[in-house]
Amino acid sequence: MPAPDWFSPAQIVGYAAFVLGVGCFLQTDDRRFKLFMTGECIAYVLHFALLGNPTAVASSLLSTLRSVLSLRTRSRWVAVAVVAANVGFGLAIATRPSDWLPLAASCLGTVALFTLQGIPMRLVMLGGTGLWIANNLIAGSVGGTALELVVAAVNLATIARLARDGRRGGVSGSPSN
Repeated sequence: MPAPDWFSPAQIVGYAAFVLGVGCFLQTDDRRFKLFMTGECIAYVLHFALLGNPTAVASSLLSTLRSVLSLRTRSRWVAVAVVAANVGFGLAIATRPSDWLPLAASCLGTVALFTLQGIPMRLVMLGGTGLWIANNLIAGSVGGTALELVVAAVNLATIARLARDGRRGGVSGSPSN
Protein backbone atom coordinates (compact mmCIF):
# COMPACT_ATOMS: atom_id res chain seq x y z
CA MET A 1 0.00 0.00 0.00
CA PRO A 2 1.42 3.45 -0.92
CA ALA A 3 2.11 5.99 1.81
CA PRO A 4 -0.86 8.28 2.46
CA ASP A 5 -0.83 11.90 1.29
CA TRP A 6 -0.99 13.59 4.72
CA PHE A 7 -2.66 16.72 3.33
CA SER A 8 -5.09 15.27 0.78
CA PRO A 9 -8.75 16.29 1.08
CA ALA A 10 -9.54 12.81 2.47
CA GLN A 11 -6.97 13.16 5.25
CA ILE A 12 -8.04 16.74 6.08
CA VAL A 13 -11.61 15.51 6.61
CA GLY A 14 -10.18 12.64 8.69
CA TYR A 15 -8.45 15.20 10.90
CA ALA A 16 -11.79 16.99 11.32
CA ALA A 17 -13.32 13.68 12.43
CA PHE A 18 -10.44 13.36 14.90
CA VAL A 19 -11.14 16.80 16.40
CA LEU A 20 -14.88 16.10 16.65
CA GLY A 21 -14.22 12.67 18.20
CA VAL A 22 -11.88 14.04 20.84
CA GLY A 23 -14.37 16.84 21.49
CA CYS A 24 -17.03 14.19 21.89
CA PHE A 25 -15.15 12.43 24.67
CA LEU A 26 -14.50 15.74 26.44
CA GLN A 27 -18.24 16.35 26.87
CA THR A 28 -19.84 15.66 30.24
CA ASP A 29 -23.38 16.23 28.99
CA ASP A 30 -24.74 13.11 27.23
CA ARG A 31 -26.75 15.13 24.72
CA ARG A 32 -23.73 17.21 23.67
CA PHE A 33 -21.67 14.00 23.60
CA LYS A 34 -24.10 12.43 21.12
CA LEU A 35 -24.26 15.61 19.03
CA PHE A 36 -20.45 15.68 18.74
CA MET A 37 -20.53 11.96 17.88
CA THR A 38 -23.03 12.72 15.11
CA GLY A 39 -20.65 15.33 13.70
CA GLU A 40 -17.75 12.89 13.91
CA CYS A 41 -19.77 10.26 12.02
CA ILE A 42 -20.72 12.74 9.29
CA ALA A 43 -17.05 13.68 8.85
CA TYR A 44 -16.21 9.96 8.69
CA VAL A 45 -18.78 9.49 5.89
CA LEU A 46 -17.01 12.08 3.75
CA HIS A 47 -13.54 10.87 4.79
CA PHE A 48 -14.17 7.26 3.80
CA ALA A 49 -16.01 8.28 0.62
CA LEU A 50 -12.89 10.20 -0.43
CA LEU A 51 -10.75 7.17 0.47
CA GLY A 52 -13.00 4.90 -1.64
CA ASN A 53 -14.10 2.63 1.22
CA PRO A 54 -17.85 2.02 0.65
CA THR A 55 -18.40 -0.29 3.62
CA ALA A 56 -16.89 2.29 5.98
CA VAL A 57 -19.16 4.91 4.38
CA ALA A 58 -22.21 2.68 4.94
CA SER A 59 -21.16 1.96 8.51
CA SER A 60 -20.55 5.65 9.22
CA LEU A 61 -23.95 6.58 7.76
CA LEU A 62 -25.61 4.04 10.01
CA SER A 63 -23.56 5.27 12.97
CA THR A 64 -24.78 8.79 12.22
CA LEU A 65 -28.37 7.54 12.21
CA ARG A 66 -27.71 5.53 15.38
CA SER A 67 -26.31 8.58 17.17
CA VAL A 68 -29.30 10.72 16.19
CA LEU A 69 -31.78 8.00 17.21
CA SER A 70 -30.01 7.48 20.54
CA LEU A 71 -30.81 11.12 21.37
CA ARG A 72 -34.48 10.09 21.38
CA THR A 73 -34.69 6.43 22.48
CA ARG A 74 -32.96 3.40 24.01
CA SER A 75 -35.33 0.98 22.28
CA ARG A 76 -33.94 -2.49 21.66
CA TRP A 77 -36.08 -2.64 18.50
CA VAL A 78 -34.28 0.40 17.12
CA ALA A 79 -30.97 -1.29 17.95
CA VAL A 80 -32.08 -4.47 16.15
CA ALA A 81 -33.11 -2.42 13.09
CA VAL A 82 -29.72 -0.62 12.96
CA VAL A 83 -27.80 -3.91 13.35
CA ALA A 84 -29.96 -5.50 10.62
CA ALA A 85 -29.24 -2.55 8.32
CA ASN A 86 -25.49 -2.98 8.94
CA VAL A 87 -25.68 -6.66 8.06
CA GLY A 88 -27.78 -5.85 4.99
CA PHE A 89 -25.27 -3.29 3.77
CA GLY A 90 -22.48 -5.78 4.37
CA LEU A 91 -24.21 -8.49 2.35
CA ALA A 92 -24.85 -5.99 -0.46
CA ILE A 93 -21.46 -4.30 -0.72
CA ALA A 94 -18.73 -6.21 1.15
CA THR A 95 -16.29 -7.80 -1.28
CA ARG A 96 -13.51 -8.93 1.08
CA PRO A 97 -13.30 -9.92 4.74
CA SER A 98 -11.85 -6.56 5.84
CA ASP A 99 -14.99 -4.83 4.53
CA TRP A 100 -16.84 -6.31 7.52
CA LEU A 101 -14.61 -4.53 10.08
CA PRO A 102 -16.45 -1.17 10.16
CA LEU A 103 -19.83 -2.88 9.88
CA ALA A 104 -19.08 -5.15 12.84
CA ALA A 105 -17.77 -2.14 14.79
CA SER A 106 -21.01 -0.29 14.13
CA CYS A 107 -23.04 -3.30 15.29
CA LEU A 108 -21.04 -3.46 18.53
CA GLY A 109 -21.49 0.27 19.08
CA THR A 110 -25.22 -0.02 18.48
CA VAL A 111 -25.63 -2.84 20.98
CA ALA A 112 -23.53 -0.94 23.52
CA LEU A 113 -25.30 2.38 23.05
CA PHE A 114 -28.83 1.05 23.24
CA THR A 115 -28.56 -1.84 25.75
CA LEU A 116 -25.57 -1.45 28.08
CA GLN A 117 -24.20 0.95 30.69
CA GLY A 118 -21.00 1.50 32.65
CA ILE A 119 -18.06 -0.87 32.22
CA PRO A 120 -19.89 -3.47 30.07
CA MET A 121 -20.87 -0.74 27.60
CA ARG A 122 -17.34 0.59 27.45
CA LEU A 123 -15.83 -2.88 26.98
CA VAL A 124 -18.10 -3.54 23.99
CA MET A 125 -17.25 -0.08 22.60
CA LEU A 126 -13.55 -0.90 23.06
CA GLY A 127 -14.03 -4.00 20.91
CA GLY A 128 -15.61 -1.82 18.23
CA THR A 129 -12.74 0.64 18.53
CA GLY A 130 -10.29 -2.19 17.87
CA LEU A 131 -12.16 -3.09 14.69
CA TRP A 132 -12.10 0.56 13.55
CA ILE A 133 -8.35 0.73 14.21
CA ALA A 134 -7.83 -2.31 11.99
CA ASN A 135 -10.10 -0.86 9.28
CA ASN A 136 -8.39 2.53 9.36
CA LEU A 137 -4.92 1.00 9.08
CA ILE A 138 -6.04 -1.06 6.07
CA ALA A 139 -7.77 1.98 4.48
CA GLY A 140 -4.78 4.30 5.03
CA SER A 141 -6.76 6.65 7.27
CA VAL A 142 -4.26 8.71 9.27
CA GLY A 143 -6.78 10.88 11.17
CA GLY A 144 -9.15 7.97 11.71
CA THR A 145 -6.40 5.76 13.12
CA ALA A 146 -5.20 8.56 15.41
CA LEU A 147 -8.77 9.22 16.55
CA GLU A 148 -9.51 5.59 17.37
CA LEU A 149 -6.20 5.19 19.24
CA VAL A 150 -7.08 8.24 21.37
CA VAL A 151 -10.62 6.91 21.89
CA ALA A 152 -9.19 3.55 23.01
CA ALA A 153 -6.86 5.26 25.50
CA VAL A 154 -9.64 7.47 26.91
CA ASN A 155 -12.01 4.51 27.10
CA LEU A 156 -9.44 2.35 28.93
CA ALA A 157 -8.82 5.17 31.41
CA THR A 158 -12.55 5.54 31.99
CA ILE A 159 -12.97 1.78 32.48
CA ALA A 160 -10.14 1.82 35.04
CA ARG A 161 -11.69 4.80 36.84
CA LEU A 162 -15.11 3.13 36.93
CA ALA A 163 -13.62 -0.12 38.24
CA ARG A 164 -11.65 1.76 40.89
CA ASP A 165 -14.80 3.62 41.95
CA GLY A 166 -16.79 0.36 42.03
CA ARG A 167 -19.30 1.36 39.31
CA ARG A 168 -19.14 -1.78 37.16
CA GLY A 169 -22.55 -1.87 35.50
CA GLY A 170 -24.36 1.25 36.61
CA VAL A 171 -24.69 4.61 35.03
CA SER A 172 -21.48 6.56 35.35
CA GLY A 173 -20.94 10.29 35.33
CA SER A 174 -18.99 10.04 32.08
CA PRO A 175 -20.55 10.22 28.65
CA SER A 176 -21.41 7.02 26.83
CA ASN A 177 -20.69 6.23 23.23
